[in-house]
Amino acid sequence: MTLVPAGAPSVAALLAVPGALDAATGGYAYDRALLAHLPAQGVALSHLALPGGFPMAGPDVIAQSVSRLVESDPSALLIVDGLALGALPAEPLRPLAPRLVGLIHHPLALEAGLDLKAQAHLRASERAVLALCRAVITTSAETARILAADYEVPPARTTVAEPGLTPAPRSPASGDPPRLLCVGTVIPRKAYPTLIEALSGLRDLPWTLTIVGSLDMDVGEAAHLRSVLAASGLAERVRLAGALDRDALDAAYAEADLFVHPSLYEGYGMVLAEALQRGLPLVCTTGGAAAQTVPDGAGVKVPPGDAPALRTALGGLIADRAARLDLAARAFAAGATFPTWDDTAARVAGVLRAISQKVAA
Repeated sequence: MTLVPAGAPSVAALLAVPGALDAATGGYAYDRALLAHLPAQGVALSHLALPGGFPMAGPDVIAQSVSRLVESDPSALLIVDGLALGALPAEPLRPLAPRLVGLIHHPLALEAGLDLKAQAHLRASERAVLALCRAVITTSAETARILAADYEVPPARTTVAEPGLTPAPRSPASGDPPRLLCVGTVIPRKAYPTLIEALSGLRDLPWTLTIVGSLDMDVGEAAHLRSVLAASGLAERVRLAGALDRDALDAAYAEADLFVHPSLYEGYGMVLAEALQRGLPLVCTTGGAAAQTVPDGAGVKVPPGDAPALRTALGGLIADRAARLDLAARAFAAGATFPTWDDTAARVAGVLRAISQKVAA
């Protein structure tokens, strides 16, 4: 465990998160980890609940969220999850600027399925509110790069604090025929229909697929996926498991032989790190930060949205157990290099202590 530096002052902070804190997404897992691990770093961190509905929240939710932020403890630093922050109006938050910290998992305008008007609105809104932030914490170097290039956030105000990992056992990944696993909420950005299209060309090979991820966050996309699956004729080989608790998800990792992640874009891709840590051979896309989260050689990477390329990558590994085992060894070696949650919390705490000292001065 990373220890608090001797003589480091205690820092009071609030973490404002929209909706249910126990939501099964990487962003919420990151938020929960900060709440659990920052106290050991000398940060008295409390949860400030904001209403759900972000990023496309209505006027009432926006107004209620602004009120909760403005009325929060003025002696505490205010960390606001980007899912809400980027959709909030900047002007009423201006008085909070000296103690405002943005936590950006990925820019909201890059979410798949948005129309051009919604993209433009979110891009402008997020740019304006990020200009107010005393500091910005991102979960990947790629997100930090995008914030600097497209959102005018000075690199000097940005700190990359990659998600940590909790110790987990290595998965055998030795089954044949292979059991494929995909983990991620069923939303357009995860591109599950592209995965089904790729697997439709591999129906002559032996495999099964389990998709773990909430089917309730975007019911329209879930219905679309079910429709695509039914039309493909692969329904008996693909299981939509829905969201799983931690124990059930750990069991799914342990039973898998090949991990696949067809996402169009990732701000980091925590499930990729988890799969590598467990030594699962992996096929993913290069969308967003995923290309950096999975080191070269630790997985097979293909362009996002490219079903033929995904089919070729999967087909080669499904048909060749020896190739899967070789890739599993390289994945496991790469997985050992990721930070722990204590490392992540220490990095965030350093940012908060620096701000607290400036505010006090």
